[in-house]
Amino acid sequence: MPKKQFAVIGLGRFGSSVARFLSEMKYEVLAIDNNSERVQSLAHIVTQAVTADSTDEETLRALGLRNFDVVVVAIGSDIQASILTTLILKELGVPRLVAKAQNDLHGKVLARIGADRVIFPERDMGLRVAHQLISPNILEHIELSPEYGIVEMEAASGMIGRNLRELGIRAEFGCSVLAIKTGNRMNISPGAEDLIREGDVLVIVGRNQDLHRLERSYAES
Repeated sequence: MPKKQFAVIGLGRFGSSVARFLSEMKYEVLAIDNNSERVQSLAHIVTQAVTADSTDEETLRALGLRNFDVVVVAIGSDIQASILTTLILKELGVPRLVAKAQNDLHGKVLARIGADRVIFPERDMGLRVAHQLISPNILEHIELSPEYGIVEMEAASGMIGRNLRELGIRAEFGCSVLAIKTGNRMNISPGAEDLIREGDVLVIVGRNQDLHRLERSYAES
């Protein structure tokens, strides 16, 4: 089965890190930017690196972007170029289009013109940092939607030596423990009698507001 092909347009900090990571995972990556220095900095890492104007429809057509599995529009501060590039790619028939947004209004426009997924790197990173500042036990907080999310939470001192029934996370917070990581072992769908040990990581899903209550509760304990 052939590996997925990715194209990344816009090689600022975010775009270049995406291109590097995909290349390290052994995927074919086409990197595009209108700045030749940025392109050259990735030329030895990605499959192909091209200096091009992504707002030129004929250029994108010639690069065969409609044949890529996923195209990431990671253009930085030039919102007009980001929107125009996204629009052209959609018209070219790109199967899956992921676009970076600077703000909510930019994100709404990208979604309206056909981006399959809109991401907010700066905002999302800020949320992760804020969650970790509130509760040092929170390793990761991912919002699945405006209402629901998943957290990875290192066992707080108040959890250690107690089982899931005693903790009452579902009863008290309305959240469900999907898994417990113990070292390299993952316990999927743990039972009520499963004991929490020091160093365990709990994977918990629930409404964002309930997860926030859970985080605060164990941050203050």
